[in-house]
Amino acid sequence: MSTRAWGMDASGHLRASVGNRIHPNEVGTDALGPWDAVSSRGESPGHTDGVSALPLRCRSLLVEQQTMVVDYPSGTSGMPITDAHEYPALVSSPAAFEPVRSAVFPAAGLGTRMLPASKAIPKEMLTVVDRPVIQYGVEEAAASGIDRVVLVTASGKAAIEDHFDVSRDLENLLEAKGNFLGLRAVQRAAALVPTIASVRQPRALGLGHAVLLAAPLIGRAPFAVFLPDDIMDGGDDPVMAQLIRVHVQYGCSVIAVERVPDDETSRYGIVKVGPVRDRLHRIYEMVEKPRPGTAPSNLAIMGRYVLTPSIFDELRLTTPGAGGEIQLTDGIRGLLRREPVLALEYVGRRYDCGSRIGFLRANLELALGDPEIGRDVRAMVEDALRREL
Repeated sequence: MSTRAWGMDASGHLRASVGNRIHPNEVGTDALGPWDAVSSRGESPGHTDGVSALPLRCRSLLVEQQTMVVDYPSGTSGMPITDAHEYPALVSSPAAFEPVRSAVFPAAGLGTRMLPASKAIPKEMLTVVDRPVIQYGVEEAAASGIDRVVLVTASGKAAIEDHFDVSRDLENLLEAKGNFLGLRAVQRAAALVPTIASVRQPRALGLGHAVLLAAPLIGRAPFAVFLPDDIMDGGDDPVMAQLIRVHVQYGCSVIAVERVPDDETSRYGIVKVGPVRDRLHRIYEMVEKPRPGTAPSNLAIMGRYVLTPSIFDELRLTTPGAGGEIQLTDGIRGLLRREPVLALEYVGRRYDCGSRIGFLRANLELALGDPEIGRDVRAMVEDALRREL
């Protein structure tokens, strides 16, 4: 196995090298952050795998390629993937970089857009067809090869943790009554991924703060972020799996984006980009809810991210904004200064279940596509429309 490391040489060029493993003792540890010395396998620095404990100035990622050294101007702010055809060494073979095994689900919000339904019930537990909103995200994570989930919750949201836990009394009752369909549904929710952990966000300090709370459980490994309000239906190719494939090929953070009408850009975070290949772009700037007519593109950030562990260092340095909140977008802006971040136009359908109309649309469209009840739902909708007309 070999490593790719990034650092400045004596002439001020960013040097990308792929070769033998580099032990942290060979490059020093003075740049290590509080979590840098812990490997993704939980090993101590003395028994590191040579990847997780490297300082940020010489961060390495696992690859399986021949040794090569490529120089780039220091002004490129990392791998210049925008012009990847000019830098063939950057276009690594599939499965070249570290896979994504962990996911963070920030679920500590108050759900004010869904009041009064979310007053006593976590908005993530509101039902879409036959299961809570957040289960769709965890199912997508499992289908994308993720086997560790970190839930970031808050006071009054224990129902989320309970939903993914084993309920012996309920299972025994269902089995005794011969309700095996119900039994399988309950068991499935608790067995979606091998490991589910949770941390509490004591105050609403922003999405970036929620992600940062997961740092001790993630370690120095790439990870996914799912905003559970968004149900992303990618059919046979989960949206997160699409992002992970890009990360595995390029080794960068990847954000899901979708083209929106120009008159709706003020509702979203919008990215300024340059092309990499079809549907894939390098991000140069992020603008949160730009004024009408000022958006740098119509590519809007949606609720799926694959992030490198460097985001934790940026979030620790991020200054709280209005309301004392630390925003994930601000952390990613900092990340842009140290390494490339890519935007993928995913293939699939998004449902914003944090809004009433999005929640209703998700229930209707997903119910229509359900093989068991779809026909009856269609007849019900047609009957309702006839009566309205």
